[in-house]
Amino acid sequence: MSLSDLQPVPADQLAFRLPPAFATVEEERRHRMERLAAALRLFGRFGFEEGVAGHITARDPEHTDHFWVNPFGMSFKQIKVSDLILVNHEGQVVEGRHHVNQAAFAIHSMVHRARPDVVAAAHSHSVYGKAMSALGTLLEPLTQDACAFYEDHALFDDYTGVVVETEEGRRIARALGSHKAVILRNHGLLTVGGSVEAAAWWFITMERSCQAQLAAKAAGPTVPISHENAKLTHGQIGNDLVGWINFQPLLDQILASDPDLLD
Repeated sequence: MSLSDLQPVPADQLAFRLPPAFATVEEERRHRMERLAAALRLFGRFGFEEGVAGHITARDPEHTDHFWVNPFGMSFKQIKVSDLILVNHEGQVVEGRHHVNQAAFAIHSMVHRARPDVVAAAHSHSVYGKAMSALGTLLEPLTQDACAFYEDHALFDDYTGVVVETEEGRRIARALGSHKAVILRNHGLLTVGGSVEAAAWWFITMERSCQAQLAAKAAGPTVPISHENAKLTHGQIGNDLVGWINFQPLLDQILASDPDLLD
């Protein structure tokens, strides 16, 4: 075949993954649980866990005031679908045989309650997120990736100890507002999304954006992206579909290396 014989493949014949549709609520529940276990394994791989701190939640598609979450005291690196617990709106475990992290309930229950659009929320004590939170400042539009959060994240400008009361979670939810992320001062990062994949990706890329900003600021004067171009870039890369798409290569990697997470 000569080059002159080659014809473009029609766009509708090219593979491109999009979020799936589900025939039953049971199918959707299983899908969310599998992605939740995969996201937790990835957080473990990236070194986001700090002892027993850190949690990712996924709203149940049928019982929407309940959420699935990792058990208290279990390593992210070892969590399977069968280990996940279902917690009700009062913080009681209704499925599973492990305790819930009270901080997970105090924060995530209020976020899920305040934001019906949020399917998943992610919080952990990652190194660069903690360092950024100690500065009490927002991410600046210093890189293309950071623009995903431009005018789309907030600062919870307070610290009163380990979050164990729902009132503190309510205050965090108010600070988050309609945004995709909030920096918890002297604590770390919290991200949300309309899918488990999006919420997890926003956390991963926000942590890396914090790392990039800290490194750039330490190296010398920085050159920010203009307001107009930062807004434009946010419109291009800051929506949940883009977050979902960006998570797919990581999902492929973890499913290939850790197939037991589906057990």
